[in-house]
Amino acid sequence: MTRRRLRPDELELWQQIARSTDPLHKRARHRTEAPQKQSRAEPKQKPDPLPIQPFTVGQAAKARTATQSVPQPTGQWLDAQPKRMDSKAYTRLKRGKLAPEARLDLHGLTLDEAHPRLISFILRGQSRGFRLVLVITGKGRREDPYDPMPDRRGVLKRQVPIWLGQAPVAQAVLQVAPAHVRHGGEGAYYVYLRKSR
Repeated sequence: MTRRRLRPDELELWQQIARSTDPLHKRARHRTEAPQKQSRAEPKQKPDPLPIQPFTVGQAAKARTATQSVPQPTGQWLDAQPKRMDSKAYTRLKRGKLAPEARLDLHGLTLDEAHPRLISFILRGQSRGFRLVLVITGKGRREDPYDPMPDRRGVLKRQVPIWLGQAPVAQAVLQVAPAHVRHGGEGAYYVYLRKSR
């Protein structure tokens, strides 16, 4: 391991801390007060180091700004999305009354394999004039209650709605909804496509 030389402001901070402590043993004194080597050239003007704010041990840190959390794309999350399609058609879609014109099965694929297939499928479907397609992701592996390290269940199930909201397929997708039980239920999504121009 190579040692990094301390910057002057770091060395000064360390010396302040070392002076404020009491040694455990009289003979075990740290060599923090060693004279610094004077350089022949005049040192450049350095900015003043930032002042250290006083604190006490155990004091709570300042609150950070809130980060925006991305909702998990589940059935409820998709239901909360605004309806961009005709209300009557959306009701028929949710009840499984509309038949998908094409389907893509992503079972057993990795994220790297599934993503390009999904993009190709959606763009090809829109160019062919399809309005409703079905994307089957599967429900995901069942969790083992005795596993000390729980796995994330249904990685594709979570990722597919996010991909459908991103370029280049976002311009082709009008609505995404969980599929009806007869078309796969929790393990599939209806993707309602915009008309191709």
